Amino acid sequence: MVTNAHIRVQTRGNCDLIDITDQVARKIDESKVNDGTVTIFVAGSTAALTTIEFERGVLSDFQSMWERLVPKDIPYRHDAAWGDGNGFSHVRSSLLGPSLVVPFVNKRLTLGTWQQIILADFDNRPRSRDIVLQIMGE
Repeated sequence: MVTNAHIRVQTRGNCDLIDITDQVARKIDESKVNDGTVTIFVAGSTAALTTIEFERGVLSDFQSMWERLVPKDIPYRHDAAWGDGNGFSHVRSSLLGPSLVVPFVNKRLTLGTWQQIILADFDNRPRSRDIVLQIMGE
């Protein structure tokens, strides 16, 4: 069986990190699927998904890592073409990726104790993000 669901999230941009674990779990609970996988996909080219411990220190380390790896303050050809100043956000999101697959058993996500599902919004402005869930199993 396959069920589709959606989550909409308002972000602040600039590496805003949002824990969506409870929202994903709620959609699984509302579905008719007991055991399977949920594919989580963020529509857009300046946001991404991952799992992480949603703890202030780790989140700060995660945000700092992106500034070292893909800095905001260097030239990007995308910015020259479009003038929107968010070339870095496209590169960051492509490195992390737009989707994630998580198994669940008895309608419960099989995440580790300190593991949450997060949306990372790398854009340089607030956004409304659409997240598509495809719940598959039996």
